[in-house]
Amino acid sequence: MKIKLSLIALSILAVACSHKEYPNETIGIIPQPQVVNYIGEGRFNVAEAAVSYDTRFDDLSVHHFADFACRLTSIFKRDVIAEEGLKSTGIRFVLDKKYQPEQYTIEVKKDRLTVTASTPNGVLYAIASLSQLLPDAFYGVEEENPDWTIPEVFINDWPRFAYRGLHLDVSRHFFDVDVIKRYLDVMAYHKINRFHWHLTDDQGWRIEIKKYPKLTEIGSKRDETVVLKRFNPLVCDGIPHEGFYTQEQIREVVDYAEYLGITVIPEIDLPGHMIAALAAYPELGCTGGPYKVWTRWGVANDVLCPGKEKTFEFIEDVLDEVMQLFPSEYIHIGGDECPKVEWEKCPDCQKRIAELGLKTDEEHTAEQYLQNYVTERVQKYLNDHGRKIIGWDEILEGKLAEGATVMSWRGAKGGIEAAKQGYDAIMTPGGYVYFDYYQSDSISREPFAICCPCPIEKTYSFEAYDGIPEESQKHILGVQGNLWTEYVATPEHLFYMVLPRIDALCELQWCAPERKDFERFKKDVARMLRIYDALGYTYSRNIYGEPGLPGYTGPLGGDR
Repeated sequence: MKIKLSLIALSILAVACSHKEYPNETIGIIPQPQVVNYIGEGRFNVAEAAVSYDTRFDDLSVHHFADFACRLTSIFKRDVIAEEGLKSTGIRFVLDKKYQPEQYTIEVKKDRLTVTASTPNGVLYAIASLSQLLPDAFYGVEEENPDWTIPEVFINDWPRFAYRGLHLDVSRHFFDVDVIKRYLDVMAYHKINRFHWHLTDDQGWRIEIKKYPKLTEIGSKRDETVVLKRFNPLVCDGIPHEGFYTQEQIREVVDYAEYLGITVIPEIDLPGHMIAALAAYPELGCTGGPYKVWTRWGVANDVLCPGKEKTFEFIEDVLDEVMQLFPSEYIHIGGDECPKVEWEKCPDCQKRIAELGLKTDEEHTAEQYLQNYVTERVQKYLNDHGRKIIGWDEILEGKLAEGATVMSWRGAKGGIEAAKQGYDAIMTPGGYVYFDYYQSDSISREPFAICCPCPIEKTYSFEAYDGIPEESQKHILGVQGNLWTEYVATPEHLFYMVLPRIDALCELQWCAPERKDFERFKKDVARMLRIYDALGYTYSRNIYGEPGLPGYTGPLGGDR
């Protein structure tokens, strides 16, 4: 059996949280469990425990048990074997098929600790929470006389939302597979189960498509990168940037994510944000080019030409290979920020508009309805192959086909409107959960960022149901955080922008609102930061009034 020691060492992290029910004890779990009840005054000693499990569990769950046992072995320097068959004492993993897929319970008594779940994800989250009941030494923090005992407690836990996402843009800056895996590790720490992978945009095409090799031969490379939002003159670094994932590497990431209980949702952004593809295949644009992979940020007027049938052949061919690589139920098709300037002048687009009978009305232009046609046609193609689409909230402009899911990024308005209309929605409003925003109000001391301050307390304050009628709340699938990388060029900067805001994000996604308490959370982040130190992650300390990334030498927010 292959033991993933790295997963154990980086097991889902959390902070210690005080509970009024038992003031002499602390419990360290983030996101906060739904139910925590202290059931006695005894303590269970993990250092003296063996691990046993119900033989009805599947192989993946057994791997998780073995990982946990192996980690204890490495700490205590003695064999802690995950044994088949339940013992009467020690750490016991019990299968109960009546549990919901991501539910788990932990019952701690003086002589035994019983974990119950029904699926690998339930097991993984239970181990995560169990790990968080252990001292800092479990994570490699040097600690004198760590306490390996756990108070007698009963935890019953399940997520508030089924969809708990985190996004990463690798078009603007490419990050290799090892960084992606570390990003997935950080997600798993926090019980986040959807990885939204933004693979294509104007600044780079990052996924190998065998039928269209020039997408990566040409589209994955740009001459330089904008480093400040100054466009007259444009401030660039003069350094060529390139990179893409082979299909083998894509499968490697998908498999790794699956082990961590994470589904990878790819995004192929269309019909806008396609300059990299047009540079490779200029015949797909309205003008025929030539086009060049963009170095700047912003919205390009050149987009795919929906008046040409070859455009749809290209889209379907690309999606065929994407579907072979990603088993996700959802494929994200973007749909945001698509200028219609060229469509208004393009004979092919105007012919298509006439053939479809599209008309400008009081609400939308004929060209906006043309984008609806693109969305609906791509949606049908994916539906015919057993998949569903997600699109940014611009896909609501015009008439949206039934069954689409809306990702609300321009505030919460798009999600509210989608839910009212009966569409499923995922809340990801820029002002609250965009991790490319500044970590603090002291922007002159922060690495240069795309926009406005979004400190951790603002992220923590978001409520997904605000403004949504009770009868429409069933359409809110969950919450997602986004990290766009226009100005994020290194792994150190990447993790700095995510940590510790991800701790706030996961409580939005998992906890019942009444379980949230920012004062408790603020105190408890201290332990999380010690663990990040031990594991070599960069992070913001702004929650404690210490803005800025130590050692960062790039442009600062005050340079704009």
